[in-house]
Amino acid sequence: MKKDYGRIGVLMGGPSAEREVSLRSGKAILEALLERGYDARPVELGMPTKEELKSLGIDTAFIALHGTFGEDGQIQSMLEEVNIPYTGSKVRASRLGMDKVASRKLFEENKLFVPRYEVLTNGTRPALGFGKQIVVKPSAQGSSVGVTIVEKQEDMEEAIDKAFGFGEAVILEEFIEGKELTVGILDDKPLPVIQLVPKRKFYDEVAKYTSGMTEYLVPAPISKLESDMAQDAAVRAHKCLGCASFSRVDMILSRDERAVVLEVNTIPGMTQLSLLPKAASAAGISFAELCERMLKSADRDGKKT
Repeated sequence: MKKDYGRIGVLMGGPSAEREVSLRSGKAILEALLERGYDARPVELGMPTKEELKSLGIDTAFIALHGTFGEDGQIQSMLEEVNIPYTGSKVRASRLGMDKVASRKLFEENKLFVPRYEVLTNGTRPALGFGKQIVVKPSAQGSSVGVTIVEKQEDMEEAIDKAFGFGEAVILEEFIEGKELTVGILDDKPLPVIQLVPKRKFYDEVAKYTSGMTEYLVPAPISKLESDMAQDAAVRAHKCLGCASFSRVDMILSRDERAVVLEVNTIPGMTQLSLLPKAASAAGISFAELCERMLKSADRDGKKT
């Protein structure tokens, strides 16, 4: 018997640099829920107050907000304060997933492989060297916003300044040669591994959201041992952050056959080009079924975490 979630508000938009992607995700989710017979409505947000959330008249929130405010625990905390159940990870796991520095420390504590890295704050400059190619990224952004791969030392300053434009901390990490993989998690279990083959230097914003700019190989053409290793690393990363039900874990399968975890996305994209729906489809799960199973993550006891 289908559970009645009452009026479901699909929260989309938000104040982050990923607003347009969020709107596309939200509209796709809304259509899927309506197709499944749920009472769902679009809720396009900026930076709402608790009073505005209360006035929405919704019984359940399906969060399709990407980036700052949506994935960092802020909207989750507000929804808890106004007693509206919501999908996905709770406050602490959301904060950790968005904070690449804090999550990376947890990955290391849980014996997961991560790239060598250095954190810059308050305009400091790097003390370490990682080789000819260095990845420069903000510590709390998604969708490859503000990311640069630096190949020439004279380009470093510009890349760091760009990353500081998206937050107060910047990560410099070694560029790891290997296969770009992603593993979707649904119901706390791994979906088939996807290999990304972008037509650009790396899987940046253009490669992610421009049709034809990336080839998606699913299941990834890797050995069963490599696939099992990637899925195991993904589940461990998902669980060590305390994520709930679903996420997407990005990693590199290095040339020395290590699954090097880059980050956990607690609210994966849900557009036509997005990776979690592709992985679910490979497992025989339609987009509408995927959304319905994600909705079930709102069935919780309401305890704050």
